[in-house]
Amino acid sequence: MSKHKGRSDGLVYSTNKDFYEDHQEEDDSVESLPKEKQKLRVTLDSKQRAGKVVTLVDGFSGTEDDLNALGKQLKTKCGTGGSVKEGMIIIQGNYKEKIIAWLREWGYALTKG
Repeated sequence: MSKHKGRSDGLVYSTNKDFYEDHQEEDDSVESLPKEKQKLRVTLDSKQRAGKVVTLVDGFSGTEDDLNALGKQLKTKCGTGGSVKEGMIIIQGNYKEKIIAWLREWGYALTKG
């Protein structure tokens, strides 16, 4: 059996020209909070990473583009690799103190984590 991919409302096809314009999915226009209202948490993690330590930054509230930009900025400052997954910035290595200092310098609010 094939997996069902498509609309969840059961509609297969409509000849109404205006149907798709009226029923387009709502745009999830998420606005990024100002830096000083962000509640970022910086932690270290080595679970399920073959014993290698990574620095995690989570709690970012805003658009995916802004999160990716912050992740790129942190990776560049650390001079190391990393990624942005599931709303979390993952930086390879133990850069917790440096990242906390840079985020404070850039005006972000941090929570204990």
